[in-house]
Amino acid sequence: MNHSIVPIAESHFAGLYEALDSVAREQKFLAFLKAPPREQCYAFYRNIVDEDLCQFVALEDETVVGWCDILPVIGESRAHIGVLGIGLLPQARHQGLGAELLLATLAKAWTKDLTRIELTVRADNHNARALYERFGFEFEGIRRNASRVAGEYQDMHAMALLR
Repeated sequence: MNHSIVPIAESHFAGLYEALDSVAREQKFLAFLKAPPREQCYAFYRNIVDEDLCQFVALEDETVVGWCDILPVIGESRAHIGVLGIGLLPQARHQGLGAELLLATLAKAWTKDLTRIELTVRADNHNARALYERFGFEFEGIRRNASRVAGEYQDMHAMALLR
């Protein structure tokens, strides 16, 4: 299979929505446990395209198998900060696509004058944390019981990368 990392375009919206819903339903990696309504997601994606924000998708052949975004924080005093989100379908993991997505998205974030990239990751997601550390993200603290799925709490690790 051929894979590529490309900026999000309207032609990716349906596939990105399906990928988001699939990863969310794993109930391990995202704040969502299922995708929000399709119309809401499409409006969110359309804003990213219209504002030329930082989001890339991973394609296998023409199918969306993952995404990475770094979106700006609201508020003038925090305009230099972006928040990272990333997800890959199970069959696309452990192939280097996460690193390729992160590399492309960070490169664009730096051109947007972002100088701090923040993220949170579940404490038990060792693979993701290792990826972030490889890119220079540093551990900043623990957010105790920051996630709850099916009544079970999980700690989250706060991490950041400064330019």
